[in-house]
Amino acid sequence: MKKEFRELLRERGRSAMPNVLLAAAECAPLAKTGGLADVVGTLPRSLAGLGIDARVIIPYHRCIKDKYADKVEHMFYFYAKLGWRQEYVGIEKLILDGVTVYLVDNEHYFGDKIYRGGNPEGEQYSFFCRAVLDAIPNLGYDVEVVHCNDWHTAMLPMLAHTQYRGLQQDRIKYLLTIHNIAFQGKFGFDFVQDMLGVDSRYYTPEYIELNGCADYLKAGCVFADRINTVSPSYASEIRTPYYAEGLEGILNARSAQLSGIINGIDKKVFNPHGDELIPARYDRGHLKGKAICKARLQERVGLEQRPDVPIFAMVTRMTEQKGFDLVVCVLDDMMCREDMQFMLLGSGDERFENFMRSAESRYKGKLCAYIGYNEELSHLVYAGSDFYLMPSRFEPCGLSQMIAMRYGTVPIVRETGGLKDTVTPYNRFTGEGNGFSFANYDAWEMRDTMRLAMECYKNEEIMHGLISRAMQADFGFERSAIDYARHYIWML
Repeated sequence: MKKEFRELLRERGRSAMPNVLLAAAECAPLAKTGGLADVVGTLPRSLAGLGIDARVIIPYHRCIKDKYADKVEHMFYFYAKLGWRQEYVGIEKLILDGVTVYLVDNEHYFGDKIYRGGNPEGEQYSFFCRAVLDAIPNLGYDVEVVHCNDWHTAMLPMLAHTQYRGLQQDRIKYLLTIHNIAFQGKFGFDFVQDMLGVDSRYYTPEYIELNGCADYLKAGCVFADRINTVSPSYASEIRTPYYAEGLEGILNARSAQLSGIINGIDKKVFNPHGDELIPARYDRGHLKGKAICKARLQERVGLEQRPDVPIFAMVTRMTEQKGFDLVVCVLDDMMCREDMQFMLLGSGDERFENFMRSAESRYKGKLCAYIGYNEELSHLVYAGSDFYLMPSRFEPCGLSQMIAMRYGTVPIVRETGGLKDTVTPYNRFTGEGNGFSFANYDAWEMRDTMRLAMECYKNEEIMHGLISRAMQADFGFERSAIDYARHYIWML
């Protein structure tokens, strides 16, 4: 155990690290739709290295049953009160890569999609919150901290500190992590009363009311013991009206309990020296394998076989949040004027998908638009590209820029959220930096930054330095785990 942790624990009259239960809607590799699942799936293993018994509780989704049913152990069942209903709750247990995962079983709520949208989704996760709280005393595991993730579990601290007052659930400490403040879980108060029996005195701006709705994420911000989000810059940004989506008031009021912790990536999965999904291995000191990956990428997706031309890549959801409207604005200008190639792997808004299909037909051999997702191809894109474009309107943390740097693909990002915290812009005077960045959400500023990157691409010494510094950056979850461990101890 680190000396720092021993001293923090001693201040609180303890000798052992706390037991932590991570509650979330999804967890990789069991059920995944986005980066949240990667965090929940990877963080417990890193916490274990610090002496923390961290376990996970998620819904027993259909996709998990289909793949892991024969590895799951039934623990117990009960009936939870959801408004006037009595709903079955089965608690199953799965040991995966040394991590204990508790699965909340109910075929009605979790037998189909992970997220059903609208009130059906609100009902799914109202049930999940109730089931988690009722299950905790019977897990045979002394939960000291519950780590809640996004709005789907944000009602846990409110319910615990109001409806379970004086009970074990109330004595637990609650950390709420905001992965994306744009998703808050907003419902009519009548619906929330029907689901969870919340007293009407809490339907006020001081508690859970926001713009005429009952807001689950706001409830978590009010009642959690600590709040964090997934980068220091995003923690500052969400205290301003532009980014906060209406929650700037409560977040400023609780600024002393709000902080940012950068997410990490799984360095075993994303490792160019040992990645079995790419055609050649390489590391920071031996980059010949990266050139082989570039040639294979060009061959596979129909780009001209040219080692001298830079490939700009995106593996992304095609939405305005990810800055795709900026790409649409300048792509034709760049493709017509510059000697470059462009590789897209992703899906999203129909208008952006159609634009990219049309662009592929206009620039055959220079541009590939792979609409959809392919895990193996994504690894090849990260390894075989020269630059990774990420011009997000907002980005709480971002994992893609970290993965790109791990593979020596130099990022070009907008200075927001976790992108600002992880990418140091190239300084032509000092030679420092591991990528390129632009400040304003402006297509022409992005275009000029891309052109600067292309100029640097022509200088082998500059480019080698950028690649080396990018690959040297450490974005493993071990660093994130240390920060989370501090938070858990601070709450005791």
